[in-house]
Amino acid sequence: MNNIRSTLAIVWRIAIRYFRSEDRWAGLGLLAAVIAIQLAQVAIDVMVNAWRNRFYNALQQYDWDAFVRELLIFCALAGVGVVLSVYGLYLNQWLQIRWRRWMTNHYLGRWLDGANHYRMQLRRDAVDNPDQRIAEDVKSFIEQTLGIGVGLIGAVVTLASFVVILWGLSEAAPLHLFGSEVSIPGYLVWGALIYAVIGTALTQWIGAPLVDLNFQRERREADFRFNLVRVRENGEQIALLRGEPAEHERLSARYGAVIANWYAIMSRTKRLVFFTGSYDQAAVIVPHILIAPAYFAKAVPLGGMMQTAEAFGSVQTSLSFFVSAYRTLAEWRAVVARLDGFETSIARAEALAGEARAIDVASSNKRDGIDLAQLLVSLPNGTPLVTAEAFSFKSDAHTLVTGPSGAGKSTLFRAIAGIWPFGRGSIAVPADATLMMLPQRPYFPVGTLRAAITYPGPEESFAADKVRGILSAVGLGRLEPQLEEEAHWNQFLSLGEQQRLAIARALLHAPQYLFLDEATASLDEPAEARLYRLLAESLPETTIISIGHRSTLQAFHQRNVALAPEGDHFALRLRTTENAAAS
Repeated sequence: MNNIRSTLAIVWRIAIRYFRSEDRWAGLGLLAAVIAIQLAQVAIDVMVNAWRNRFYNALQQYDWDAFVRELLIFCALAGVGVVLSVYGLYLNQWLQIRWRRWMTNHYLGRWLDGANHYRMQLRRDAVDNPDQRIAEDVKSFIEQTLGIGVGLIGAVVTLASFVVILWGLSEAAPLHLFGSEVSIPGYLVWGALIYAVIGTALTQWIGAPLVDLNFQRERREADFRFNLVRVRENGEQIALLRGEPAEHERLSARYGAVIANWYAIMSRTKRLVFFTGSYDQAAVIVPHILIAPAYFAKAVPLGGMMQTAEAFGSVQTSLSFFVSAYRTLAEWRAVVARLDGFETSIARAEALAGEARAIDVASSNKRDGIDLAQLLVSLPNGTPLVTAEAFSFKSDAHTLVTGPSGAGKSTLFRAIAGIWPFGRGSIAVPADATLMMLPQRPYFPVGTLRAAITYPGPEESFAADKVRGILSAVGLGRLEPQLEEEAHWNQFLSLGEQQRLAIARALLHAPQYLFLDEATASLDEPAEARLYRLLAESLPETTIISIGHRSTLQAFHQRNVALAPEGDHFALRLRTTENAAAS
């Protein structure tokens, strides 16, 4: 019961947001329509149940006129039932797509907001495969929640409707045992209840492991698919290293986990289906066994017997909703757990940025630089990495940051960008200042080359002629004819070409502070020098802060800052105050 209450609380928390959103009236209207149709279908079932009594009595009495009349009534009921079924499905699907669109946008917004997607990866307990949870688990959650919820409402209303009918039929056809009439009020209802309770208990006992097995199935399927994508995206490196056998072994091992989980699901499902199949088949004959003595004692006509059997079946099916929907319920609980884990992971990422011990990145009224005060940048486990007691990246001087590999130079840049929360201290950035970070391996979305250059802005924000001119300026003039072509540019271009394209992006956006994290390291020194001169000439108002190891970079920076060892961490130290050779 605790598990059920916990699951229902999570479902309510996830689902209620949509029905309180800006799309709530459309969602509530569609939900009300779906429920109303479900109730109308129950009413049709009740009328068909009464029709069955009249129809079979007409057959037993050889009453042709009554037979024809009942056929016409059945056609009318069946026609209405078909229309209700069609529109019930149609409106249900309409509600699903509206709900899914809202939930997908909601999760995408929270996942991508304020670099949450990045912070979620920084902890060891990071949620696996967020892409699957947004793309597939949201879809499954909505489908299964509506299916189970509407089905449960239908089951409850069906139970309430047919219990009354079955109780009355129990009085009209009292129980006969060994030729004697036994008075048990509502014995058919009690029989259906006992049968359903036994079936439900056995189903839970047999099928309980399916919840965890389905959770693991989704996880292992997603892990296998994710690693396939990684092989595709890193095909060149794998081919150069002749890593195909290693990748095959790695992928086979992950797929082996999928197969092992599937066999476990098969085994448990076989037992569950064996039982539920037997349960459903027995449910057909049980009411006939209970009512047959009264029928052969001529206490009830054929129509009454058929109506009783159907009413018993409806009551038993309603009471056995848990049995019939168990596999769906097991899958649903796994989906709910995955979405709950995803929300928890997002909440932790959001909390990281707001923790008192986190690095505070705030706006400053000063215009002459980025100030670091009492800054300690640490690893996620709390190990100190970089300190800066009182340091400023001045806006009137380009700065080169050097230091040994692993000293924390890139992590310092992440902290300035506001995406690295681990540590303490403050970073003051001039109000309304624009910052752009260019890493060693830049990112380009799959799309047109023009969109790749203008990212993260829309491609229409810059004139095509300006983009062509900048392409030529960074040495990629040969790509001008491909400006409107769509491709996976991270795979299509060499790393050196990608770095040139990233510089073109910086030239387009013209940020006030440009951070280059070894962003030209794959270029030869003359090409690197040309790009730095181009940046200085084209962006005279931009402050460039670079990470690099080449001594030739000193010529393009007025200040040289080094990360020097200090105890168990590195400290930011100004090496020279001015570089007269800067150009």
